[in-house]
Amino acid sequence: MSTLFAFLHHLCAFTLVACVAIEFTLIRQELTLASARRLQVTDLVLGIAAGLLLVIGLLRVFFFEKGPEYYWHSHAFLTKFGLFIIIGLLSVIPTMEFLSWRGAITAGQVPMMDAAKRKRVTMVLHTELAAIVLILLCAAIMARGGWV
Repeated sequence: MSTLFAFLHHLCAFTLVACVAIEFTLIRQELTLASARRLQVTDLVLGIAAGLLLVIGLLRVFFFEKGPEYYWHSHAFLTKFGLFIIIGLLSVIPTMEFLSWRGAITAGQVPMMDAAKRKRVTMVLHTELAAIVLILLCAAIMARGGWV
């Protein structure tokens, strides 16, 4: 079971990273009806992957790996977990923007997004990508038993 949950954890993590990268690419292009729909779908997949990643990760902590005592005393894990929570909170900004487009998309119109909103969403996605890099560093540190 431990191997299965490790696989699922990695699958969700890679899906999450792919979705953030897709959003980052799409938001930098000219917004069309098709790209707006893709952003909404990608953001939905991102949310599902993040939720599953959290649940599966916590199941691994409590039932399938070294146990909560190990993880709650690991600075690398706590940093990794904290960064994940920060990414989750930051992701509300693009999600709310993409959800606000529902009416326009349903009407077959390209959603309006002013330069300030686009810049804010792009900055959030940049920050999420940077935080993901730090999460990967923390994971590597954890794998070597460091920073306890």
